Amino acid sequence: MSASSAAARPGDAAAGSAVTADRPAPGHPAPSHPAPVVLFDLDDTLMAHREAVRLGIEQHMRVRAYDAVAGLDVPVLWHELEERHYHAYLAGELTFEGQRRARARDFARAHGESLDDPAAGAWFDEYFAHYRASWSLHADVAPSFAALEAGLPGVRFGVITNGELDFQLAKLDRLGLTERFEHVIASGALGVAKPDPAIFRAAVQRFAETGPLGPVAYVGDRLRTDAIGAAEAGLLGVWLNRVDASPEPAEAALAQELGVLEAATLDEASALLIERLG
Repeated sequence: MSASSAAARPGDAAAGSAVTADRPAPGHPAPSHPAPVVLFDLDDTLMAHREAVRLGIEQHMRVRAYDAVAGLDVPVLWHELEERHYHAYLAGELTFEGQRRARARDFARAHGESLDDPAAGAWFDEYFAHYRASWSLHADVAPSFAALEAGLPGVRFGVITNGELDFQLAKLDRLGLTERFEHVIASGALGVAKPDPAIFRAAVQRFAETGPLGPVAYVGDRLRTDAIGAAEAGLLGVWLNRVDASPEPAEAALAQELGVLEAATLDEASALLIERLG
């Protein structure tokens, strides 16, 4: 993909501000020009979400004493159900609790168990305890932050995430990342989700309101949702392709046209950002 792109500036921001969780800007010495802003996706970019999901559902199956079903790949099924029902929630077709219960009902049904609504809610709560106990950061997160802070003096950090604000803040708190971020923008609070350019522009606006704004970049593990969505909003989009995925030709062409950068790790993404924004 092309390494050229125009990073966002204050004039690109949308009118109005996002509903976010904020903290005062870090006390970095004022640089001679506005410091860059680097925004991150949360799940599977910073937090090892898929690994936590795998460990959580496998432990939950042991507790529920589910027998293996011939030809059924448990982590794949649970991931497919998460993708289907969580995106229905993002589209406004299900409530946050509704998508959880739908995932529980469908998974239990595949293992011969029928759940009504209250039982599905309890089932998911039990699974969630195992999932939460498995939360962890990817190993490259801490070195990436250190590299960015060294290579981009005064850099400001934030998060844009598709999800409920309280839920995502709980993850950041448990992972010890809360103090890293000046602003956390969540789709559930704002009422619009990635890849809609409005959520990216709202984040830029929020940073513009709390300090001089330099170039803005966004790093996420989904090409269309994260990197292309950010680039279409005027940010420098970085696709964190941890799993060496091959995009559809049309998406690859659009990403190249928009100047999306691609990195296999956060270490590689940090090096690209320092080169482009420094």
